[in-house]
Amino acid sequence: MNMPEHTSLRRISALLLRYLYLLRSSWPRIIEIAYWPTMQLIIWGFVTKYFADVRPELSAAGVLISAVLIWDSLFRSHVSYTLSFLEELWSRNLANLFVTPLRPWELIASLASISMLRTLIGIVPAALLAIPFFGVSVFDMGFPLLAFFMNLVLCGWAISLVVTGILIRYGLGAESLTWVLPFLIAPVSCIYYPIETLPPWLQTIASGISTSYVFEGMRSLLLQGELRLDLLVWAFSLNLVYLAIGYTCFMVAFRSARKHGLLLQVGE
Repeated sequence: MNMPEHTSLRRISALLLRYLYLLRSSWPRIIEIAYWPTMQLIIWGFVTKYFADVRPELSAAGVLISAVLIWDSLFRSHVSYTLSFLEELWSRNLANLFVTPLRPWELIASLASISMLRTLIGIVPAALLAIPFFGVSVFDMGFPLLAFFMNLVLCGWAISLVVTGILIRYGLGAESLTWVLPFLIAPVSCIYYPIETLPPWLQTIASGISTSYVFEGMRSLLLQGELRLDLLVWAFSLNLVYLAIGYTCFMVAFRSARKHGLLLQVGE
């Protein structure tokens, strides 16, 4: 009896278990996951306190600290996803995986799952430390915080799909893209400043970047107490488009790599 949904879930769970074993077997990995968000929080927290006299409303509302934590959810989700994929390349295990009945979308689902777990391990401790250190709790945003977080995670996964597609097609020579691409959109994401700060031509580009809507919505909530659902809808809609583009890029690269026998050489 054919049970594709059941067998798919088993394959995804098995691959997720593999990544969990890798994570559990190395305590420095776990420490590192939580280290960078916490360090960024501390640095930006003290920067916020320093500028409190210049812009008291930023300090009172915790805008900068909240922006740091929320932005890091995009970076962590992307890096966690891509690093898990890179571990398959470094160990030259990708060909072994696809000798099995594993399908590309099942690999994507397992990478997204471990990415979410690693992101939460990194972000939650930093968010909790912000409360005693700086008196700022991002959890006070309530449900909108989840919407902001998920939009940035989805954007991070979309970037990861493109990067892993490039890696599977061109190998480890493109490894540096893991770190480059998230920062490419940072200036037009308007993380720490409103979109009006940008020159007009950059505002046009920012209007097509989902992250700019997320941070505009966050500032509106923290500074004006207004939840802009229209901004969240725009962000989510753009992220669906990005995910579709990312998935297409990955599948085109995967089929090309399989056709040219590159899966056996992709770790070299």
